[in-house]
Amino acid sequence: MKYRLLGNSGLRVSEVALGAMTFGEDWGWGAGREEAKKLYDAYRESGGNFIDTANIYTNGSSESFLGEFMEGHRQSVVLATKYTNAIPGTDPNAAGNHRKSMMQAVEASLKRLKTDYIDLYWVHVWDQITPVEEVMRGLDDLVHQGKILYSGISDAPAWWVAQANTLAHLRGWSPFIGLQIEYSLIERTAERELIPMAAALNIGVTAWAPLSNGILTGKYHGHGTADAGATTGRMNSPMLQEFVPDQERTERIVTSVKQVSDRVGRSMAQVALAWLRYRKVAVIPILGARKLSQLQDNLASCTLALSEDQVKTLDEASKIEPGFPYNLYPKSRAITYGGMRDQIIA
Repeated sequence: MKYRLLGNSGLRVSEVALGAMTFGEDWGWGAGREEAKKLYDAYRESGGNFIDTANIYTNGSSESFLGEFMEGHRQSVVLATKYTNAIPGTDPNAAGNHRKSMMQAVEASLKRLKTDYIDLYWVHVWDQITPVEEVMRGLDDLVHQGKILYSGISDAPAWWVAQANTLAHLRGWSPFIGLQIEYSLIERTAERELIPMAAALNIGVTAWAPLSNGILTGKYHGHGTADAGATTGRMNSPMLQEFVPDQERTERIVTSVKQVSDRVGRSMAQVALAWLRYRKVAVIPILGARKLSQLQDNLASCTLALSEDQVKTLDEASKIEPGFPYNLYPKSRAITYGGMRDQIIA
């Protein structure tokens, strides 16, 4: 296992994180305590130190399990949890980005996690209501109180994150050091705004759903299991067809992953995860597994090296349109630079 500095900080985190959303069976799926402990121990034995959970995961069981599992070595774990979401009810302040939600959530998480501090506290999702000043000042207060060491932002637009960090720097508050986004060969739209923003502001990037809910393992196309697509090689699951808007592109991507997988003699999941290491900005995938065999296979991606041609194959199969305004720039090069672009050293 190798380690990276997370964003503009000195915090050393594993090159892959362990996602604990699968810890607990409260939602009708996931790993029970015994299997979750095996997943945790296997990750720690591999050298992993970066654990990601949230207050709402499996109704709090995920945090409670981790509180038990970390006993005796809490200081060597980089523990990340989140606030914002709550189970639907009748309290209008039970969820959201605001200070009351933040303070209530952090106290409850600390209790379940059996710790007196959280290494990285994520805003789980932008609520589109709370003033940015309230969020950043609240998080800074938690840093000063020693209840959290760093903060991060998940599932928010680039303009809001840039506004938040600029404000934090101007006011002398603690800025976000981490950005959590959905990112994979299937979902690359974050490359339009979010990832360039993270590069410009030196914010570390972590990726949830790096295997796109199992699509990139090939199991829905008959490559990983004897699922419905085994005879056709196509994605026959009605549920997945509903949630995958561009099935032609998805089929093309899965085919390219399978081709590279066959060449290197490694699983499709390992290929898809390894691809993330070859991005212009370092990306830390969050590995979520329900079985020990799944996690072990995912962890092996750390030792998989892809050739330039293999990365290009995956890039081309999964490419996205840049959209406005980026698709305008090539057309305006001549007049933007007065015909001198080739002579200007940038």
